[in-house]
Amino acid sequence: MRDIVFTRSGNGWIPKVIREDGELKLMLAAGADANHDPRTFTVPISEAHLAVIREDLARHLLLWSAVLPLCDAAGTRGQLDENAAVALLDPILLSPPPDVDALFRRIRWDRIRLVAHGADIALLERGQVCEAMGAATELSNEKRAQEYHANRRRSERGVVLGALDAAILRYTGQYLHGATVPRRSPDAVDPALLPQVMRVIDTAEQACAGKRIGLDPRRGNRDTDKRDWDRMAATVDAAVRRAYPELADDAVRTVGFLLCSEAAGRSRSTPVLDDEEATDDHGKTALTFTDDKGGEKNWVRDGSRTASAEFWEFVADRSAGDNEVFTIEDEEMGEGIQLHFYADSIARITTVRHGEAGSDPEYQVEYSLVDGIGGYRKLVSAFVRGGCAALDQHGQWMSDVAEFERARRQRKAR
Repeated sequence: MRDIVFTRSGNGWIPKVIREDGELKLMLAAGADANHDPRTFTVPISEAHLAVIREDLARHLLLWSAVLPLCDAAGTRGQLDENAAVALLDPILLSPPPDVDALFRRIRWDRIRLVAHGADIALLERGQVCEAMGAATELSNEKRAQEYHANRRRSERGVVLGALDAAILRYTGQYLHGATVPRRSPDAVDPALLPQVMRVIDTAEQACAGKRIGLDPRRGNRDTDKRDWDRMAATVDAAVRRAYPELADDAVRTVGFLLCSEAAGRSRSTPVLDDEEATDDHGKTALTFTDDKGGEKNWVRDGSRTASAEFWEFVADRSAGDNEVFTIEDEEMGEGIQLHFYADSIARITTVRHGEAGSDPEYQVEYSLVDGIGGYRKLVSAFVRGGCAALDQHGQWMSDVAEFERARRQRKAR
């Protein structure tokens, strides 16, 4: 039989006092089990402990802060170290403040919980935990705790933010979580600092005007070209640091992250096109696309979509870790190209002699290294416009396989 003896109304997570089979216990939820549901732990307490918990919010919260690390240590299925938990009761609930402060200098405790419930941060940092809890509240302020945690993480990295640095991070929504997808949040910035923030953003926008981040269909329909991303980020970084050398690295990076994310978002929402491909009457009129898993798609010129757009859509739909070889073939002309995404290389294949009287056809195969998805796009577009002959100006073509492998290994070693 379990009855609730005492609970605080402000927050359902603050430990309750229950009576179970006639025994008083502190009950708290902490950590998670293997199914990610909260675990519940209990610690036996006395009537004297209950009296302090009932009357003294600060001591109640300090006890919670000290027991939480023991719950974390129990993991998803381990047992709470009850002896260690019981050993905390008298020192925290019944000892004078100097002794409590001394205890908290020796044990692990969850300061984030105390900050969330109004603890004075400066006093906490000085180890004066009892005095720090003088303004404690039952209601928790999780945003305050998150900001404190974020500042501690930055402090551990040796990062000190100025007012403008912090304002920029708040504008991008990355003050609390650096991995959050950035967004523009002018309302989160002190109005007095917002004009300065916008000048920094404007500097970055001018620096990368006209640049774009294309999609990389080798990784699906939504992944972007990492090289395009890195180039834009470097451009923003250089421009902002040149104009505002006093900014912290975190602030500079978040501006680049914002503009790159926006550019990538625009690419994801734009139909797949290939502006380099000719739209006049020259070039291929019918092609076959295949992959290493038996996939096949035929394209004929009908004015609706370009061959390049159709091919890269085919790649985005079919490409995978075990499917990284794609071919474009012009059967009528007897030529084609084979893209080897796993090796950053390409082969162009030309029919030298068609098979006659049961004999096998003869092919000329030449290999070349490719510089990222941008290089692949240029080669595909050139082939669609002018076939294998149009590829002469794009890279060095090698018919000797051993020579090509040496070139590939040398590039990989660089």
